[in-house]
Amino acid sequence: MNKTQTYLLALLSAFLLWLAWPPMPFTTPLLLIALVPLFIALENISTEKIKKQGKRIFLTAGLTFLIWNTASIYWVYNAISAYNGTVVAIPVSLIPYGLGALLMTFSFWLYYRLSKYTSKNIAYWGLVSFYIGLEYLQQTWDLAFPWMTLGNGLAGMHQLAQWYDYTGVYGGSLWILVSNILAFEAYKKLKTQTGYLRFRTFGFWALIVIIPIGISVIKYLNFEEKGTPSNVVVVQPNIDPYQKLENIPAAEQIQILTHLSDSIGQINTEYFIWPETAIPNYSDEDRIRSNPDFLTLQNFLSRYKNGTLITGIESIKIYPDKRTISAKYAPDRGFYYDNFNSAMQVENSANVQFYHKSKLVPGAEKMPFPKVFSFMDGVFSQLGGSVSGWGWQEKPSVLYAQSGIGAAPVVCYESLWGDWIGQQVKDGAQFIAIITNDGWWGNTSGKDQHEMYAKLRAIETHRDVARSANTGISCFINQRGDVTQKTKWWTRTAIKADISLNDEITFYVKSGDVIAKLLSALAVILALIIPYKKWIKKPKHATV
Repeated sequence: MNKTQTYLLALLSAFLLWLAWPPMPFTTPLLLIALVPLFIALENISTEKIKKQGKRIFLTAGLTFLIWNTASIYWVYNAISAYNGTVVAIPVSLIPYGLGALLMTFSFWLYYRLSKYTSKNIAYWGLVSFYIGLEYLQQTWDLAFPWMTLGNGLAGMHQLAQWYDYTGVYGGSLWILVSNILAFEAYKKLKTQTGYLRFRTFGFWALIVIIPIGISVIKYLNFEEKGTPSNVVVVQPNIDPYQKLENIPAAEQIQILTHLSDSIGQINTEYFIWPETAIPNYSDEDRIRSNPDFLTLQNFLSRYKNGTLITGIESIKIYPDKRTISAKYAPDRGFYYDNFNSAMQVENSANVQFYHKSKLVPGAEKMPFPKVFSFMDGVFSQLGGSVSGWGWQEKPSVLYAQSGIGAAPVVCYESLWGDWIGQQVKDGAQFIAIITNDGWWGNTSGKDQHEMYAKLRAIETHRDVARSANTGISCFINQRGDVTQKTKWWTRTAIKADISLNDEITFYVKSGDVIAKLLSALAVILALIIPYKKWIKKPKHATV
């Protein structure tokens, strides 16, 4: 097989992965075989006597993952180009397009290197652990962007992912990888074996595919919503995100939000959910009760005796000293301050609660590795900034209403962190309130993927989701991941539903991302075999 043929196989895998990825309808099962062409290409390269074999492996796998990543998250370019133009947007976009692809490629290259020193089965375990371990890195380090975690792909057919209440998305990644490995081995056996042996591996692969699907479908069909009902209103104001921060007064935006809320609010409505940065002016958290916008919100809520409002807001906290690594110095005012992308809870009392977005977008909201670059803080402070950008909170928290209801506030792409939301549920959250903007990307698949991923959080935690997106898609999602009601894109509207407030704790909520953690540890152990075999325990050659 020549170089062109192997690259064509790599491109076929990229196409199948893209075709199976949300928001494509009904193609999700292709994920279970999409990597087989790539495996065929890599097998041919590794068995040929060619120079720089490892380089060919890396480039071939890299082609698959770069094309797949870029085709699936092409919309990243839209957000960057809107402010910075094409010349800046193209090279900057290559970072999210390429970084995830690089880590995926590296896992396959490590698998190739490990296969030179161990048995085939150990090498396959290495591939699975390397891939998922690097996916977990994409969730935990300062360059985190876990959008393309393989397990997220099942959001396209959430009926197949009902067992995520035990495993989370990394159980999905594990299933997809094992399925592809067995499908590849079955393909080889069908070509080389005869009789019963020819079909045995195919039978194993069929079981690996059918059993999880069967369990999931049974769970889905027999699932019953749990908890007490609560009437919730979700508002979609549809304010142009490129205009709302500068050209539209905050008071006018609040008038739009309250009007939409009143249009469908009822006497027993317990929650109103407004989107990310719905209140766009920087509000001092310690003086919020005297803020004119806050007084307007309380006046609105006075019409709803049991009403509670969760809204996005840009807030600040002022300090006499540099209390946090993200604090910036205001030389003209003589104090330090943090600015936050926050969720604020307001009710018919003096109680006000804030949640600060914690999973910040690398580069746009937070400079990666701020502690490493802390020595440059003096330089940044002269420019009115800091090495870290927006402030954040270190641990998840729950917003409690005076009625005792606990809500999990989730700001923007925090909805990709199942373990983080699981901790909020463990701490008492009875439903998930996602507030986001999503207008930055335009009418692309980015907004659809973001909405669909929220279904997985509902399944993992058995919590209803109320999702408010500034320009759409806003929706309600039940505990088995069904979208029960949703809005159209770029439409000013509001929707309401009786959601279920659940207190049940799932196995996933109790255990978190244990699969990813265990496989990450295994990845380190197996990766150490490569230098050990290569440099420490070199293979002995027979002497004549």
